Amino acid sequence: MSTPTTSRPDPPPSSQVIGPVAVPTRPLYWSVRRELWENRSIHVAPLVVAAFVLLGSSISLIGLPRRMQTLAALDPAKQHAVLVRPFSMAPAPIMLATFLVGVFYSLDALYGERRDRSILFWKSLPVSDLTSVLSKASVPLVVLPLIGFVLSAATVLTILALSTAVLLGNGVNPARLWAEVRVVQESLVMLYGLGVHALWFAPIYGWLLLVSAWARRTPVLWASLPPLAVSAVEKLAFNTSHFASLLGYRVTGAMAEAFAVTPQGGGDRSIERLWQLDPVRFLSSPGLWIGLAFAAACLAAAVRLRRAGEPI
Repeated sequence: MSTPTTSRPDPPPSSQVIGPVAVPTRPLYWSVRRELWENRSIHVAPLVVAAFVLLGSSISLIGLPRRMQTLAALDPAKQHAVLVRPFSMAPAPIMLATFLVGVFYSLDALYGERRDRSILFWKSLPVSDLTSVLSKASVPLVVLPLIGFVLSAATVLTILALSTAVLLGNGVNPARLWAEVRVVQESLVMLYGLGVHALWFAPIYGWLLLVSAWARRTPVLWASLPPLAVSAVEKLAFNTSHFASLLGYRVTGAMAEAFAVTPQGGGDRSIERLWQLDPVRFLSSPGLWIGLAFAAACLAAAVRLRRAGEPI
């Protein structure tokens, strides 16, 4: 007597079977992980910069007890600036490093895999060109800002801990330092600023990825020549600099759109308070949405170019 057999349905193509359970393979997640494995500079370069910032800040702590003793002769605004400036300036080199790493990574992301012919292997995998391009775009837009935030926050907390130890070792009460350095507020401001600049620089990264998918050699030259040529032609033909001003606005305009730069009551122009954040103005800025539309167009073109791309 035979028993009827039932066939098991095939698992979906985007799943991996482990025993009786189908587990999603998450191609975008693993594509991002692959970018991190192949490009160690994504986290190594900001980490090295953070180490140098911490070293320089540690050396400057030698004169911290003397500075604390001379604060009484200054007005409250200057006292606050003297105490907070080392902590507010420490993240700047790390953020600049993440931006530069993002620029050079974007220029090489799609060009490099055609140059070393690894595109033949990656295109043989069941990962779409859209997923591949999005994973590369997520590195400068998401991964690097998060790395910058973690390293910056860790650097500031380490400097604060070292400052406290130096003051206690010299018989100085660190309560004044802890009262002036608002760790939570400054961390939120820093996180907001990194998110703002990631969105604001999205068209820059999109353009660089597009050039990386198209150029057959020297992508840095092809990425910089068209903007320079347009600016030069405009200047020679019309004696105007509107395009150059537009490029400058794209590079530096995020601060004016997303922050109230001038502090209440005058004084130090540093951004460290929550009231200085202006997300409503930033999200309603035409420059933001025009830039994001341009970035989306560049990424769509990069997907098409990669789909038809061949080794160089």
